[in-house]
Amino acid sequence: VQLVESGGGLVQPGGSLRLSCVASGIMLSRNSMSWVRQRPGKGLEWVASIFSYDTDPGYADSVKGRFTISRDNAKNTVYLQMNSLKPEDTAVYYCNARRSSTEYWGQGTQVTVSS
Repeated sequence: VQLVESGGGLVQPGGSLRLSCVASGIMLSRNSMSWVRQRPGKGLEWVASIFSYDTDPGYADSVKGRFTISRDNAKNTVYLQMNSLKPEDTAVYYCNARRSSTEYWGQGTQVTVSS
């Protein structure tokens, strides 16, 4: 099983980025998918989740209204569209797949928001 994130980079405050997480070895449609970030010097922080069952995605209050999580089952890919980025969004962003007691993590992608 492999989760590979991409799409990170350097962006100015107010800008946008779209992160992608491509999975191999599992079907994302059967897993709850999450984005989790780690800010410099901080612990892991949940950002957003999209579920294998039919319910609305969930977002942390700090990103609600600015970030959107989505999935493309045909491409076995989950996305995180990040708009109106702030310096405090600077972090390594990780993709997480979870089904029952089994979970997998990607290697992370760096997002830096700075002028």
